[in-house]
Amino acid sequence: MQADEMESSMESPNLEFEYGDMDTLPAELSELYSYTEEPEFALNKDYFEEDFKSQVRGRRWVELSVEEQRAYVMRLLDALEVTDRDKRLKVARAILYLAQGVYDECDSDVDVLYWARHNVFLLYHMGVFTALLELLNMEIDNSQACSSAVRKPAISLADSTELRVLLSIMYLMVENIRVQTEDDRPEWIAARETFRIELAAPMCNGEPFALLLFTMVTKFCSMNAPHFPMKKVLLLLWKTVLPLVKQDSLDTYNERDPFKNEEARDEDEDPEDSDSGIEGEVDPLDRDVIIQPPPPPPPLRPPTERLNFPKGLPWAPKVREKDIEHFLETSRNKFIGFTLGNDIDTLVGLPRPIHESVKTLKQHKYVSIAEVQIKREQELQKCPMTLGEEEVEETPAEILYLGMLPNLSQYVIALLKLLLAAAPTSKAKTDSINILADVLPEEMPITVLQSMKLGIDVNRHKEIIVKAISALLILLLKHFKLNHIYQFEIVSQHLVFANCIPLILKFFNQNIMSYISAKNSICVLDFPHCVVHELPELTAESLEAGDNNQFCWRNLFSCINLLRILNKLTKWKHSRTMMLVVFKSAPILKRALKVKQAMMQLYVLKLLKIQTKYLGRQWRKSNMKTMSAIYQKVRHRLNDDWAYGNDIDARPWYFQVEECDMRESIEKFNGRRYDRSRGGPAGGEFTPVDNCLQSVLGQRVELPEDFQYSYELWLEREVFSQPIQWEGLLERP
Repeated sequence: MQADEMESSMESPNLEFEYGDMDTLPAELSELYSYTEEPEFALNKDYFEEDFKSQVRGRRWVELSVEEQRAYVMRLLDALEVTDRDKRLKVARAILYLAQGVYDECDSDVDVLYWARHNVFLLYHMGVFTALLELLNMEIDNSQACSSAVRKPAISLADSTELRVLLSIMYLMVENIRVQTEDDRPEWIAARETFRIELAAPMCNGEPFALLLFTMVTKFCSMNAPHFPMKKVLLLLWKTVLPLVKQDSLDTYNERDPFKNEEARDEDEDPEDSDSGIEGEVDPLDRDVIIQPPPPPPPLRPPTERLNFPKGLPWAPKVREKDIEHFLETSRNKFIGFTLGNDIDTLVGLPRPIHESVKTLKQHKYVSIAEVQIKREQELQKCPMTLGEEEVEETPAEILYLGMLPNLSQYVIALLKLLLAAAPTSKAKTDSINILADVLPEEMPITVLQSMKLGIDVNRHKEIIVKAISALLILLLKHFKLNHIYQFEIVSQHLVFANCIPLILKFFNQNIMSYISAKNSICVLDFPHCVVHELPELTAESLEAGDNNQFCWRNLFSCINLLRILNKLTKWKHSRTMMLVVFKSAPILKRALKVKQAMMQLYVLKLLKIQTKYLGRQWRKSNMKTMSAIYQKVRHRLNDDWAYGNDIDARPWYFQVEECDMRESIEKFNGRRYDRSRGGPAGGEFTPVDNCLQSVLGQRVELPEDFQYSYELWLEREVFSQPIQWEGLLERP
């Protein structure tokens, strides 16, 4: 397209969207359930009341003392240990009703949320989460259920009943304990930190809880367990990782950036984001949309009072050490005819203006945590014996990475398969993964109204899966980068090799405004509204009307997450930037600028900025408004020539070498730090060697059982029948 598409964005309204780690708590809880699960709310209540009323006659749960509630929960825990599956399921449903907030005894949504929070902490203190974990392991390993699901031609909601109940309780516990409120009691605050430590510890089969959920994802994608309720698994996995990867302040690694103030931060440098979630801070200028109405005129002032407007851009530019090296390499080639490698201090033979330029560049030099970590890793690889063994702090992110490392490729591929299956641009294929196991009813709809309701439910189901996967991937990338740059790089390479970049571009190659404003929700059926209020009669007209919201929060949230993933994968990676060019991402990304939301536009402009030099002069001439928006809204390096094709790094023969070198560095890092057979912890070529003859000969050596039978033959063949040249042995130096 020759015309700049940004003019058409004048027709769309500004979106009042606040990007954060998650939506509101009621919205997050409501997305746990599909509309098809609505009849099960009454089932949970009935099973609870059937048992509760037989124990506590004439009283309600909310009227019991805490000690009485504890005693009843202990009784439920004992009942969970029965061998009968049906009885266990009834008890689990009663526990789920408590975690859902005993809604039959509440008069409002607020009451339900309060009692859900109260009950969840009570359940946690009584050890319910550990008991549920054992049951979940049993259900995962239930070979009979798996084989039955594999043979069935159509999977429905009934095939995942036990798993859905267990996962729902665990999700409600994780989400309610994780979220902080002003009304939290002191014991709740202490329980939150304890729970976070427990989730990070090896609690199931010697692995963190998140690894169990990753295993469920890979097992589902390998078609060995098609009945697994993937939406609930992914939501629980996302929320488990979200408190779990809390990081301390990074000031110990790096001085605070002098070129940023507290109000004007650019998420372009991820290591400076020390928050525990996925929300990134942006420059205050970026909080406004690119195209906006002019501000109101300032009030009239006396003629003697002069207005002082700030000069320049609202941020100070940065410079990498590599940029200074490139500048000096070019200058030395031009003025003295040879270079000095990575020397950035020697300026002999260069004219005075070059001296001044280097001085200015050094004043704006910025060293990121990633560069510090890379330099430290190079030193450890070069001098392993001098520097000794590295002390690795066992942070939750470190424990998670160590657990994921052996099967990291499988986890990444499985997540991308699910993302592809849930993308609105994907077409159903016979061999594609069925992600609708926990939304399709046993009996398919027979009326138009039922079909419309199920259609909304299916679309909503896919949107929630995209939301969970996009949030999970951005969390993994962000916090692995904070923990160590090579942990981030290996996840990035697995994503790139699994075609993550074209997949995200395919996702955006749709009518993005329609996706942002999709009405795939039935508000009256959302939890907890549907269990507190009397439901009105649903009609085709009310379903088509949807809600009155300006946009769908989860879809806009997902789009921003996917754009952030693209930015993280392609930043400073020219081979991946060329993938954006090859897959013709520019028109796709430009269409996304129609969504007038500041953060989303910022990340779109960043992706356009890094590839403008490869798009040609004609494209730049035809898209001057986009170029101006990039200049105004995206932070630039001091010597950044993003608008031209003069970058010394833009050499096509370097592209594949870049990925190979990165892969080699990653393998060296993993081998040194984690591989016991190659010098990692507790073993390897740098392990101290015992040189004492008596000590070595005195060690007990375990021989194989069959050795005694063949010992005499071996002795005859290798010792007695072989002549020994004693003179030769004595003559050896």
